Amino acid sequence: MYSVQWYKKLFLRTDNGFGQKFDIMLRFFKKYKFFAIFLFVLSAIIITVIYQIMVPKKFLKIYQPADVAQELVDTTLHFKKKYHTIADFELTNQNGKTVTQEDYKGKIYIADFFFTTCQTICPIMTDNMVKIQEKLKLDPGILLLSHTVTPEIDSVAQLKKYALEKGVDDPKWNLVTGSKKQIYDLARKSYLVAKDVPFSDNDLIHTENFVLVDKKRRIRGFYDGTDPVSMEKLMEDLQILKMED
Repeated sequence: MYSVQWYKKLFLRTDNGFGQKFDIMLRFFKKYKFFAIFLFVLSAIIITVIYQIMVPKKFLKIYQPADVAQELVDTTLHFKKKYHTIADFELTNQNGKTVTQEDYKGKIYIADFFFTTCQTICPIMTDNMVKIQEKLKLDPGILLLSHTVTPEIDSVAQLKKYALEKGVDDPKWNLVTGSKKQIYDLARKSYLVAKDVPFSDNDLIHTENFVLVDKKRRIRGFYDGTDPVSMEKLMEDLQILKMED
């Protein structure tokens, strides 16, 4: 590699006129280099701002009961088109701690419904939740919430055993049990993921849906918790939702 001075001497030897012009150019850029850098940075900022203005900002849909298949919505909510939010709740997690909507206040969270003895879709769903937990471990603004649909079986001790087996991070992810009717009402009337049938003690909800809930307790997306492609979409939508705030 040759230095600028070498090229300068070369041009001075071969073409004195060109060499003088080259020398003038070098002195000009040396004198105004900070101004040139300022103009470059300013231009980059202006281009970025114009691009952001021209490119529409992405927003996730806010789901209402009227947007969901009627079979998954309580009959009292079929025609509700606005202001739907997740109802207040009071449940118990894997550590015996009472968990309410206040624990999720100001947070984005992902909810699902499972049971520890399930041998079909639940293990796949839980494995995917574990992967999400790992990806979001450094993001305190996003939490996870899994409701058991067999609270008569899934005691606090059973949930704790399951949590330890699966590597659940307690501050990030609550596995909750409680009143079966409250959990089933949440699934049908709040999260809109279970068929609307009369509640009974023999009832069993079995849904693969993950539900994305925003900081205002509104539903922003439904995802198949057994499908890798749907899980990728969930992670993409999380980033969009974070940008809305």
